[in-house]
Amino acid sequence: MKTSIEHKLWLLAMQGHITPDKSLLKTPEQIEGIRKSAELNTAVLDHVAKHIKAGMSTADIDKLVYDYTTEHGGIPAPLGYEGFPKSVCTSLNNEVCHGIPDENIILEEGDIINVDVSTILNGYYSDASRMFAIGKISKRAQRLLKVTEECVKRGLAAAKPWGHLGDIADAINSHAQANGYSVVEDIGGHGIGLEFHEEPYVSYVAPKGTEMVLAPGLTFTIEPMINEGSPDFFVDEDNGWTVYTEDDGLSAQIEYMVLVTEDDVEVLTK
Repeated sequence: MKTSIEHKLWLLAMQGHITPDKSLLKTPEQIEGIRKSAELNTAVLDHVAKHIKAGMSTADIDKLVYDYTTEHGGIPAPLGYEGFPKSVCTSLNNEVCHGIPDENIILEEGDIINVDVSTILNGYYSDASRMFAIGKISKRAQRLLKVTEECVKRGLAAAKPWGHLGDIADAINSHAQANGYSVVEDIGGHGIGLEFHEEPYVSYVAPKGTEMVLAPGLTFTIEPMINEGSPDFFVDEDNGWTVYTEDDGLSAQIEYMVLVTEDDVEVLTK
């Protein structure tokens, strides 16, 4: 016999909506494990926040993340993932995402940097990122960070049980465009929890009322990349990872990991 959630998903699927496979909806036991992983992930980002400063290298950030994660029983999820060589992504100024920590990249006054932390704890995955301003930053950088944070919060506010991923995207994209910014179209968020990257792919430019239904038990990231200019980008040919803005403009990203419950959409780590 179908549960009420399964029955509702069946009805929605019959109506043509995109619905999650049952395997994507986490059980109470799985949610408990994911929560603990997310708590460690948040603690790692808090640890970085206490120490990040001008004069340190992005490799220093990588060491902070690796040491704290492993000392608390976790594993940095990026380390070795599809060949990624470090424990965290550090994306600076015109880097959209997937920046590789390097002892030769030194943080300077005026920089903005995204630190993207992902954690495995007892086999459960979590993921979040924050933007950090290094010292006094320019007004244009300040505004970009402010609007990026607003975009994520608006996306979260638009996320409702039994709504759609497109509702989140529309709220984010509309606010970014209203402020003269663009949302990167071809890189999005993802499901997470039992694996690092699960279905669904989370677009931030999809129309309202489209994409997957937000069924209770679904866990995924809200992580739009907001560019001050064009949404176009290119990937570093040498390292195969770091993504840069095509027009050399600034880019910012803030990432929340969320859980859809029967009553709300809850932030697990940010």
